[in-house]
Amino acid sequence: MLLVRELNRGKCKTYLVGCARTKKALIIDPVREHISRYLAFLAYHQLTLDAIVDTHTHADHPTGSFQLRDLVDARLIMHRRAPAPGVTRHVEDGEEIEVGEARARVLYTPGHTSDSISLYADGRVFTGDVLLIGGTGRADFAGGDAGAQYDSITKKLFTLPEETLVLPAHDYRGNTSSTIGQEKRGNPRIAGRTRAQYIELMASLNFPMPEKIQEVLQPNQSAIDDDRAKFPDLAELNRVRQLTADEMNGIRAAPDAPLVLDVREPSEYHGELGHIAGSLLIPLRELADRAAELEPHRGRRIVAVCRSGVRSTTAAAILYGLGFERVYNLKDGMVEWNDRKLPVER
Repeated sequence: MLLVRELNRGKCKTYLVGCARTKKALIIDPVREHISRYLAFLAYHQLTLDAIVDTHTHADHPTGSFQLRDLVDARLIMHRRAPAPGVTRHVEDGEEIEVGEARARVLYTPGHTSDSISLYADGRVFTGDVLLIGGTGRADFAGGDAGAQYDSITKKLFTLPEETLVLPAHDYRGNTSSTIGQEKRGNPRIAGRTRAQYIELMASLNFPMPEKIQEVLQPNQSAIDDDRAKFPDLAELNRVRQLTADEMNGIRAAPDAPLVLDVREPSEYHGELGHIAGSLLIPLRELADRAAELEPHRGRRIVAVCRSGVRSTTAAAILYGLGFERVYNLKDGMVEWNDRKLPVER
């Protein structure tokens, strides 16, 4: 028997999925300000938090995943393209997450962000922000793609049984659930629209930016939660020049080959994705304090690298702010580098 509860009772949704027999539980999209509530619920119902899933990198609230992971030693699970370090398990489309005797199938549903997933479990689909009740999540953040979002909804979510309950990560109208059938027939954003029409619609919407987006988004991307941390603003991030994996590979052997600056954590540098030969490791959280180590390379091209190109964009912007002018970012990071089967060391 599956135990399912929404824990926040607000516009931002956090779900608990528990196995009634083994008393193991999964929490989906925790919000940092409610961590005490989650721990109290688990204790009251004598549940053990076994796993945490962020369906995507959130931009509107600080995630509670890192703190919960550390407090109860639970697994932190996100998609392979999630930028944050410290993820225990990276998942792909079609994989299963086991919590006791409960099973949740991962559906890769990009569009709102490039790392968005949905979870299908026992007649329910937890859709994150890609599909909402009577709406869809915005697609105008970095990594958002309205065309990919349309495909995720129509080719993945809308192929589920029509009676499947839809449980999104947000709702602003007081709804608690819908069904796939209801959304297919009545969702005003997407029902009856072609892919081109949906892209045009999403491009015409003028969403306000979430409050304090940088203060929220960058700690969620980097797992750096330090009041002293000074992150670049959006204008500085947008200045960063991008290199694709193939472009980067093409200039590595040039006479004026760039310095490759890897800003991941040491465990990532030596982990599953490996690192580019000859790269210099300075984790993002140490970059400001260790920038003097880069002074001998001030006139040289520097290419910042991380897991998926997010932390390294921040690193490149920081270096711009310190007067380094020939700075680039490896677009999509070591994930794309590996997908292109380019050489790595471990």
